[in-house]
Amino acid sequence: MKDYLLNTIAADKWSRITTRKRSGVVIPLFFVYSKDSQGIGDYVDLKLAIDWCVKSGNSILQLLPLNEMGPFFCPYDAISSCALETAHIRIKPLKEKLSLKKPFIDYGIKEKKKQLLSEIFKTEDVTKDKELGRFVERNSYWIYDYAVFKVLKDYQQGRPWYEWDDKYRSAKDAAVGAFQQEHKKEVAFYIWAQYLAFRQLKEAREYARENKVLLKGDLPILISRDSVDVWAHPEFFKLDFSAGAPPDMYCAKGQRWGMPTYNWQNIASDNYRYLKEKIRYAENFYDILRVDHVVGLFRIWGIPYNEPLENQGLNGVFDPEDEKLWGGHGKSILSVMLKNSSMLLCAEDLGTIPKICPKTLKELGVPGNDVQRWVKDWKARHDFLLPSEYRRVSVAMLSTHDTTNWPAWWENEAGTIDEALFIRKCQGRVDYNKVMPKLFDSKRSRHGRLRWQESVESVDTLVNTLGKKKEELLDFVEMYENSYKEKEKLWRYLLLKGKMREACDREIMRHVLRAVLESEAIFCINTIIDILYLSDIFKGDPYAYRINTPGTSSAKNWSLTLPIPLEELLKHKVNKDIYAMNKASGRI
Repeated sequence: MKDYLLNTIAADKWSRITTRKRSGVVIPLFFVYSKDSQGIGDYVDLKLAIDWCVKSGNSILQLLPLNEMGPFFCPYDAISSCALETAHIRIKPLKEKLSLKKPFIDYGIKEKKKQLLSEIFKTEDVTKDKELGRFVERNSYWIYDYAVFKVLKDYQQGRPWYEWDDKYRSAKDAAVGAFQQEHKKEVAFYIWAQYLAFRQLKEAREYARENKVLLKGDLPILISRDSVDVWAHPEFFKLDFSAGAPPDMYCAKGQRWGMPTYNWQNIASDNYRYLKEKIRYAENFYDILRVDHVVGLFRIWGIPYNEPLENQGLNGVFDPEDEKLWGGHGKSILSVMLKNSSMLLCAEDLGTIPKICPKTLKELGVPGNDVQRWVKDWKARHDFLLPSEYRRVSVAMLSTHDTTNWPAWWENEAGTIDEALFIRKCQGRVDYNKVMPKLFDSKRSRHGRLRWQESVESVDTLVNTLGKKKEELLDFVEMYENSYKEKEKLWRYLLLKGKMREACDREIMRHVLRAVLESEAIFCINTIIDILYLSDIFKGDPYAYRINTPGTSSAKNWSLTLPIPLEELLKHKVNKDIYAMNKASGRI
């Protein structure tokens, strides 16, 4: 493993962080808070999170994107690929106590903090701050466009830039330059706020280094249509398309995300400066960078912008269309990123992935993702891969921010299939209402998932119930073989004793955490929610503890909070258990 990684294009990154196995934790910053937090977890709180990593034996702290979010407060739909979220700034001194609403964040805190920062800024003489001047000089590529965009948005009542007055719709228009001159003080305020966020996150990064904890950032592959990036550089985007994902076994209609796809030809013509600048800025804060939806660098699913929204991702096309171009396309972009940064890249390569993608990642020394519930032999054994069968150049995990946590998966999804997908496959072929009660247990089917009746004990039973020839039902057979008795298979795989239990408990969690920790994967990074299910911190239905539900718009997305402050977590007895498991797996 070591010799292999040290002979890839990422060799210098691996030399720096070493090729030993590590364990880590995913902690969304909005999810945690301290007794000094001001309405939401902030950059200063990261120091306590780092202390907890040390105490629990985790040497990687992974964050969700910290880019400034738009009105839906989604970290993956940011309004800038460089600017940081100002809601996470710690303000001192603070006369008014900004309360933390539990169990979900009230993002009204962002506007409240903006008002407070504005009041402080009016008393500051920023012209004498040499560090602020250097910050602006180093980030001139994006900082002025960002600040002017923000001020214009204020004056345009928050409307998206493509609904602004015509004279302001292009950042290069003379009217925008005149507006900037007329509103110098307001522009300076937004630059100053970014400087504060920069300093506080940079201090957290230095604290992590002192404590030998690696910070892992997250680079969203896409950017909001209503972003400063698109406004300032429309030539880098294909605005006639909306990015998404094609239909698969988990999303019957595919997905439509709304962000535009990239015009990589124009980005390359500018020597990839747009890409290099956002990588360079992220390097201020992170040792490792997660590349979101990396397959989108090889080929992206583009949906015509005027396609009816109800069709989701059904009627899209891959860009590039020619599959022969995918490998070279992805490799060239990833190579630019690796050659222009000291950060190690990790790639989110989940979903329907062409073979060239993981092959290229391995060649470049870039770990992909292995999520336990999907690490299976889907074609022959229809069972989970052993820990020894995980990819070595990978990040093993139980869940992601877009999935249910592992206990919720175990109780609600294991051994099931997606109801919407099954209904769609039945259309024009099988009478769903007739076969549904014969195939599925309605009492144990919930949250849009169908649990098989135990009586459907063979492929022949399935085929006979559906009333077609087997060769006409191969897609149904595939779903059945990979989900029927899935829980029982996993119970045996985890070497659990006694009769299988439907509800998750600490013993089950201990066994499954041990399995991924003992895997071949060089990194094992689990969400803080999954790890803390070894404790008694979470109460009630685990389905309620979800970071995000893709394809939905809800105040509960991206706003869940930990039931206890970080100070209490640091004292919790579960920390010794987590440390012991990390140590036993050879990851400390």
